[in-house]
Amino acid sequence: MARTPLTLAAGLLLAVATVPALAQDFSSWGFDPGALMADSRELLMRAPDSSVDGLFQAVHASAQTPQDARTLCALFDPDAQRSLDGYNQIASQLSEQSRIRFADAATNFFLTAAQSPRQPYDANVATQALKAAGVRAALLNDGFLAGLNGGDHDARCRSVGLLIDAMASRPVGERASVMRLLLSQGIDYLSLGAGPQR
Repeated sequence: MARTPLTLAAGLLLAVATVPALAQDFSSWGFDPGALMADSRELLMRAPDSSVDGLFQAVHASAQTPQDARTLCALFDPDAQRSLDGYNQIASQLSEQSRIRFADAATNFFLTAAQSPRQPYDANVATQALKAAGVRAALLNDGFLAGLNGGDHDARCRSVGLLIDAMASRPVGERASVMRLLLSQGIDYLSLGAGPQR
């Protein structure tokens, strides 16, 4: 699947911004984050839509708080450290409320995924839903695409926020499908030990 700037931006925010909270929370309980990453793709396919959507809701809520939104936007800087350590550092700068929100959503995600069978999922449908959210955001907001694809940090942050808002208006099943796609890409980035190169 082609990784467009839209997919990369959404994937980095929705997928990678979630990972630090998972790793920090579970490592403090004695779990190995590396082992969690190895099993995370299977867990992602087993988690019910409601628990996958809980991860999206945690990101969406944090993006509504100016300080946390600025922290999350650091993920889009060209020199951002796109590794587990880098994401943990960014996570540590989030407000306590956001960290708790991510930890709660992650706990629910892991517990429900461990107890559930594989869920229906079609990556092509998820890709189309993500593109549709981008189209909605572009139609409703002048400068959305220029901000998302350009080099201006603040404009890029605004565009990502608009994309998240567009996704928030969609049904739970659609949001969960898009989250599975983006989280899967986030797992790929971390597995490779580097972020996207463009």
